[in-house]
Amino acid sequence: MQFTEIDQHQILAQGATLEQVDEQIQHFVDNFPYLPVIKAATVGDGLIRVNEQELTTITASFDRKAPALSLLKFVPASGAATRMFKSLFAALEGKTDKSVEEFFNRLSDFAFYDALKGVSGETNQHVLSALLTDEGLDYGNLPKGLLLFHRYPDGPRTPVEEHLIEGAVYANSNGRVRIHFTVSPEHRSRFEALIERVQPEYEAKLGVTFEITFSEQKKSTDTISVNPDNTPFRNADGSLLFRPAGHGALIENLNDIDADVVFIKNIDNVVPDALKEQTFIYKKVLGAILLDIQQQIFRFQEMLDDDLISEGYLAELDEFLRATLCVLPPDGFDSWSQDEKIDYFRRKLDRPLRACGMVKNVGEPGGGPFWAKNADGSVSLQIVESAQIDLGNAEQKQIFDTATHFNPVDLVCALKNREGEKYNLPAYRDPQTGFITSKSKDGKELKAQELPGLWNGAMADWNTVFVEVPLITFNPVKTVNDLLRKEHQPA
Repeated sequence: MQFTEIDQHQILAQGATLEQVDEQIQHFVDNFPYLPVIKAATVGDGLIRVNEQELTTITASFDRKAPALSLLKFVPASGAATRMFKSLFAALEGKTDKSVEEFFNRLSDFAFYDALKGVSGETNQHVLSALLTDEGLDYGNLPKGLLLFHRYPDGPRTPVEEHLIEGAVYANSNGRVRIHFTVSPEHRSRFEALIERVQPEYEAKLGVTFEITFSEQKKSTDTISVNPDNTPFRNADGSLLFRPAGHGALIENLNDIDADVVFIKNIDNVVPDALKEQTFIYKKVLGAILLDIQQQIFRFQEMLDDDLISEGYLAELDEFLRATLCVLPPDGFDSWSQDEKIDYFRRKLDRPLRACGMVKNVGEPGGGPFWAKNADGSVSLQIVESAQIDLGNAEQKQIFDTATHFNPVDLVCALKNREGEKYNLPAYRDPQTGFITSKSKDGKELKAQELPGLWNGAMADWNTVFVEVPLITFNPVKTVNDLLRKEHQPA
């Protein structure tokens, strides 16, 4: 692509390189390939189901190890709440539906009701304007993390506060609780002000010390936009248009974290205190399973360093990769030399590790757990979005339809090798798993590009285990009326 000198200065100022932008444009031209899935991961075949009788033992194992570890809770929190209020914005324009009727019928059940009462007038239009615009609470422009979600006798709480309470239980190492929020630059000061206001109170109540940090999606991860003919889209002033590239960009933020174990969970997936117990238990279960498998990986790596490796040991290692890590070798593996096999084992063991919670599929959109074929011919567990699968292919669609579970963004990650050195996470991304989307700007159509998603393509080359977790641990708030569901109301 021939860029002008001004374009080149803009690209470099963006923190990107000409090569990266050329590669992005080539993705628009070629499109991203589909990911071939082999079968859905189901209970007993790629998906671990924990026996209820074992829960106490497993959580105790995590509690024993936690004091010696550096733990951190990582919460993507930059998403605006605008889509939560889609029907209410339509009602502001005079278009109402049943969800709007339910909103007004149960207005007093929302945690933000008292705050809204203080700024709104009497008519429905006044209420909507006071809720959504900067004439009142400005909820239509704020991120979800700053909205009042849940009501308690001592006052309402935001999702940020609910995450503090969660973190104090499972991201607690000797009373030190580290939580990192990724936020948008325009709202960072509001997050910081909220933390400054509530942190002392929660530290006193919970008997912990919080270390709260923030980061923003890096400008360098924005991707170029193109016209329908794949030429660069230009703004009215002639400059190139770069757009944020989705949550996959956050792999860079995660890469800047220094911790042994990182819990990842979305900002809006929180419940009131009365329902938190299962979340606490299963976060520790995921952590314990992760640490147990990591220990096994380290043991095998140590044995691989021994010059005298027996055939029996290699067979044991092969079985561990296939049965525990669910990594199947490429075709023809049996005919490889011992040195080739050892090199393969070393590569597959020496990777970041994650344990992913999976809930039973109840029709929610989201990535599912699959066995998928990788570029090197091996097969491994992947979280796969529907857009990554060729649903026009009858066989692939049938496999997609057999998925029994999906990923609610519930991950526990080990980011260091056995020497305690951090992995360089972007090196384990599959660049062929991005997305092309259609957008518009200034009334003109354009194509935008999302980077490989944080929990699918950005972690494609990680060692992965899937663990079934209860549905009650997944209670996202997609629309404002979701806050009226019994899971978000006082017990």
